[in-house]
Amino acid sequence: MADELTDPLLSISEAPTDVLPACPTSPTVAILGSGDFSRSLAVRLIACGVRVVVGSRCVNRIQSGLFPDSVELMSQEGAVTQDVYVVFMALFPEHYPSLLGLQSALAGKVLVDVSNATEMNIHGLSNAERLAELFPDSLVVKGFNTVSAWELQTGAHDGSIQVLICSDSTEGKRKVLQLARQMGFHPVDMGGLSAARDIEVAPLRLFPSWSGPILVTFLLFLFFYGYGFLREILLTFLAQGHNAFYRLALDLVNESLSAVALVTLALVYLPGLFAAWLQLWRGTKYRRFPAWLDHWLLRRKQLGLLSFLCAALHGVYSLCLPLRRVTLYRFINAAYRQVKAGIEEPWDEQGVWHSDLYLSCGVLGLGVLSLLAITSLPSVGNTLNWREFTFVQSGLGYAALTLSIMHMLFFSWDFAFHVEAYPFYMPPSYVLAVALPCTVLVCRCFLLLPCISIRLARIRRGWESKRNCPVL
Repeated sequence: MADELTDPLLSISEAPTDVLPACPTSPTVAILGSGDFSRSLAVRLIACGVRVVVGSRCVNRIQSGLFPDSVELMSQEGAVTQDVYVVFMALFPEHYPSLLGLQSALAGKVLVDVSNATEMNIHGLSNAERLAELFPDSLVVKGFNTVSAWELQTGAHDGSIQVLICSDSTEGKRKVLQLARQMGFHPVDMGGLSAARDIEVAPLRLFPSWSGPILVTFLLFLFFYGYGFLREILLTFLAQGHNAFYRLALDLVNESLSAVALVTLALVYLPGLFAAWLQLWRGTKYRRFPAWLDHWLLRRKQLGLLSFLCAALHGVYSLCLPLRRVTLYRFINAAYRQVKAGIEEPWDEQGVWHSDLYLSCGVLGLGVLSLLAITSLPSVGNTLNWREFTFVQSGLGYAALTLSIMHMLFFSWDFAFHVEAYPFYMPPSYVLAVALPCTVLVCRCFLLLPCISIRLARIRRGWESKRNCPVL
């Protein structure tokens, strides 16, 4: 029995032989350049057990202690003549021609171009492609340009950071991919060297997936803030002479944030309803959605996070309302009127239910919305399976939308049915804010009907109507 436990599960002849070769036990990596990126890269490589040599045009100008003690500092020629695994070109692209004298020493070696573009629109060749033209006998790989010097020093085991890599050399790409994994990164193969243009401009993009949602949220805030200013402050001042401009700083901002949070949350689930009804109308899932709907579907996460931001700010502003001086004056005036009227123990049953219900729905809605925001983080979402993620983002999402609508309706109570709620024939802001969310909720309820939900489930499992897939 003891002998059986010591026997290998696979014999030598049965052992798999197609395992990819790994990095050498202690590979040597050369870095040309002695700037901030070179120093951070050397620190990361040393921490991962890699021998590092740094080549500089002037070794004597490098201050003592700038690099770790285990890093070997030498001239550029001395660094590239070493038996190195990879050579990092940690210098600006305009200095590449100064290395032409090292063409023979760099022949056959893997050169990693870590430079970025200086403008969004690249005319002509990318930096990596120009490097490949200068050193045709070398294996040029584009990579590590999307990783900052700070990220290189945050630790040796941060596999969530992606490293985009591309090259026309399979061998060069393989070596860089393995080195990136050894450094604790998550390498992504982007294909041939022609993809270097997109990789080089990637760090220049400023929130590419957030521009649309931020613009929509900002425009919604401007609309509700401007509408409230016109209805409650400006027209009232012009018609009645009542000065309420003090409400601009806090009251009006708070009201606008609540309306924007509700409408933005409805915009998260509206494209999904469009997609479902479109599939029902077409009778198939194999036809692409319109480009605008595709773009909208891809921006739901950003809209949801912006909705959570507005809701959180609305909660903070609401907590600040009792701290204002005008609130103190209102309490004093109410107490004075109570004493003057001879009321010893006032009790407003309807007002108590009114405040408790809308506050409870608001707190619950913000709590569920917080859970949605947390699960949208990659570190949390990756721990959930698809069913769990769908339950949270869809099931609890509609629960948050329902609670938010109830919060707004309980806040308005029956005031929307009074004539005084429509001065200048303009409805209150919350009436405008609940229109779209209520429509989304009603459409979602229609999709839950068995006659519709069963057909939609069949379509999403591959069933097609006869007009799309006629029986021959």
